[in-house]
Amino acid sequence: MMKYLQRIGRSLMLPVAVLPAAAILMGIGYWIDPSGWGADSPVAAFLIKAGASIIDNMAILFAVGVALGMAKARDGSAALSGLVAYLVITTLLSTDSVALLQGIEKEAVNPAFGKIGNQFVGILSGVVAASMYNRFSSVKLPDALAFFSGKRLVPIMSAIAMLVVSGVMLFVWPVIYTALVSFGKEISGLGFTGAGLYGFFNRLLIPTGLHHALNSVFWFDVAGINDIGNFWSGNGEKGVTGMYQAGFFPVMMFGLPAAGLAIYHAAKPGKKKQVASLMLAAGFASFFTGVTEPLEFAFMFVAPALYVAHAVLTGLSLAIASFFQWTAGFGFSAGFVDFVLSSRLPLANLPYMLLIQGLVFALLYYFLFRFMIAKFNLMTPGREEDSEEAGEGATALTQGDKFAVMAEEIYAGLGGDENVTSVDNCITRLRVEVKNMGAVDQERIKATGVPGIHVVGENSIQVIVGTSVQFVADEIEKIRG
Repeated sequence: MMKYLQRIGRSLMLPVAVLPAAAILMGIGYWIDPSGWGADSPVAAFLIKAGASIIDNMAILFAVGVALGMAKARDGSAALSGLVAYLVITTLLSTDSVALLQGIEKEAVNPAFGKIGNQFVGILSGVVAASMYNRFSSVKLPDALAFFSGKRLVPIMSAIAMLVVSGVMLFVWPVIYTALVSFGKEISGLGFTGAGLYGFFNRLLIPTGLHHALNSVFWFDVAGINDIGNFWSGNGEKGVTGMYQAGFFPVMMFGLPAAGLAIYHAAKPGKKKQVASLMLAAGFASFFTGVTEPLEFAFMFVAPALYVAHAVLTGLSLAIASFFQWTAGFGFSAGFVDFVLSSRLPLANLPYMLLIQGLVFALLYYFLFRFMIAKFNLMTPGREEDSEEAGEGATALTQGDKFAVMAEEIYAGLGGDENVTSVDNCITRLRVEVKNMGAVDQERIKATGVPGIHVVGENSIQVIVGTSVQFVADEIEKIRG
């Protein structure tokens, strides 16, 4: 199970890489025009819409990225199938479609279906599509249906599979969503303890997309709290209104960037540069705009224990801020932009104390993450399971023809088409499944200059190439046809 979750985590790295830039664009645009969201400034509108084109479609990116990364071959039909799967479920379970299916008015449809296009559904769509690719991409149909054989069959089977998934979700999704709304209403009367519980479950539910259910209770007017609306309009009690927002600032501005620093420091020396580029961009996006998905999805699946710790610390942060009645609010998210804007509002109460709390939480996050990564050998980015490091020799390969020659020799050393059943790659290595390990010529592979080879099972072998592995993998895919 853990290995499967780590595969999902690695698959998410491709779509996650684009999120920090989009978040920063939105943050700058929102800074320029916080009240109109672009209505009063063409420049702000341009930046906000440019960033929103990525952030608002995060679930689609995850569907495509997970399908591509989880498939046994990085093939376009797998990515297309991920998109098809996502479109099927989000169309079938949209508010309009559910109203038709249930024979009721649109206004009577459970609000859960208004939140069906979330990251969880995107990841689920990608997983289903990858499974369909792995199962049906080599299937040969009778001559009359031969046109739909192989890779053309994959999107069709993905659509069919998602019909079944949609049928299940039609009944399951609203029950869970409604239960969480009821839970939120129950804990809303517990004062700072309720704020802490909300913060914990808010983060814990993000992988499923169900955090929207809790958010609706505390942030909006579902249960009469309307924490965001009241804070910004000034209709509330100083030190109380904003209690379900304030505690996020220490986490998003300080805690998560510190967690990213810990992940960077824990990475293996040969992978630090690549990890640094992602953690720096994601950490800045979290600090400046409060968009945390680039950081959270980087370790959410590869190291679930860290994510649970993150949820606990978030709950603790909200409880502390609420207990001391330090308040600030956000219209976008709990980043630097909203902190500066909200700190001037009438209901902001000792907001700068949240900065001091943030510094404390930065230390908590950093040292807790460093301890847990080392103690439990967690596979955060840059710490993939291997016993050999990618050396400098591998990164010296820069010529396309050199990659082609290298790929040809490695593939021949693996036994070629007769022996290789699948080839995948992560940040620095080729992950290969073979029929017969005895047919692998390790010396021939090592002669190409790769830093090492790691046999991980009876039919699994990893060829450690270095940060240029993607180019070698692409050339091998060309050889495999």
